[in-house]
Amino acid sequence: MKVDIVTREYPPHVYGGAGVHVEELSRVLAERIDVTVRAFDGPREPKDATAFSGGAGSLTVVGYNVPDELSRANQALRTFGVDLQMANDVHSDLVHAHTWYACLAGRLAQQLHEIPLIVTAHSLEPFRPWKREQLGGGYNLSSWAERDAYEHADRVIAVSDGMRSDILTAYPRIDPDKVVVVHNGITIEDFTAPADDDPAWGVFDRYHIDRTKPTLLFVGRITRQKGLPYLLQALHFIDAGVQVVLCAGAPDTPQIASEVKSAFERLDESRGNIIWIERMLPRKELSALEHGADAFICPSIYEPLGIVNLEAMACGLPVVASATGGIPEVVQDGRTGYLVPVDQVHDGTGTPTHPDEFIHDMADAINRVMADPERARRMGRSGFSRARDEFSWETIADKTIDVYSSVL
Repeated sequence: MKVDIVTREYPPHVYGGAGVHVEELSRVLAERIDVTVRAFDGPREPKDATAFSGGAGSLTVVGYNVPDELSRANQALRTFGVDLQMANDVHSDLVHAHTWYACLAGRLAQQLHEIPLIVTAHSLEPFRPWKREQLGGGYNLSSWAERDAYEHADRVIAVSDGMRSDILTAYPRIDPDKVVVVHNGITIEDFTAPADDDPAWGVFDRYHIDRTKPTLLFVGRITRQKGLPYLLQALHFIDAGVQVVLCAGAPDTPQIASEVKSAFERLDESRGNIIWIERMLPRKELSALEHGADAFICPSIYEPLGIVNLEAMACGLPVVASATGGIPEVVQDGRTGYLVPVDQVHDGTGTPTHPDEFIHDMADAINRVMADPERARRMGRSGFSRARDEFSWETIADKTIDVYSSVL
């Protein structure tokens, strides 16, 4: 079996959960079948593609640049310029598209080469209306490309039951039998603590993080869906002795970057004991941070599954997270952490209907997990076992190949 995976993100250019998903899925699939990954951000080095000797498959990686003629165009048009190149080059039994960035590539390849199209839903444009801040009128184009691909795909893979429900709500013309659930996964070995002499531990000194203090960690992009503004308000109400580390970068727009900066400055002035790392850290340094923290916080208002929560659990951290989207399928309330209830406006924004209540409930859950270190450690151990046993990429790759086989 030969498969083309079309994607916005692939190493070394990964900035979100979809990129992690594609990297891990393609690696494990390539031990079983022949995989070609077609990605944005220019040509890849030969080391990015690994041949699996002795196995049944292989991995080839091809990268594309935005055409020069579109270098100053709206982001959606720049995206389509790459998609056209990808669609032209696809040469496999089927094409598998990830995120709206690659939806047009997948849809055109499906028609041009007369092959099946699989789409994996990591997020949905109708439930991210704040993307208009970033794309302007390009949001109309991204929404069109996603809708057209989903409605004509031979299968749509949802990364959670919550995401499956969202897909059928957003796109009621899709046959429900074509929407299947295959969860995101985790490679547990990638999240072991660095050795004691590993330079990765230097991240604590570099950012002046005190390893002797109880520490709460946030990791995520600065985007509306990650709920960082709500967290920054909730932190005013947590124990002042708790050290907070925010690993938050890659803002969607200058507006939200400014909003978060102002909220951080107010919090730093009134409470202190907070460190903001304004960049996405290398994997080993992030792993050191997670192993050096005591709890993880995920305040998202839109999260199809939440790979960051799985990663934190793989590092043995209890997780406090919003009870939205696919998060309750990962975090078990009272066992691997705490879920924060949130009623939301059904207008696509996910805005909490009672934001003050959401903020105070989040603060209460954080205070609970930080006030009982022994229980927090038990939750962390349970979370590790759950991530290891139920979210392995090997299982997910087998389920994905079953989806491929069903359309061939």
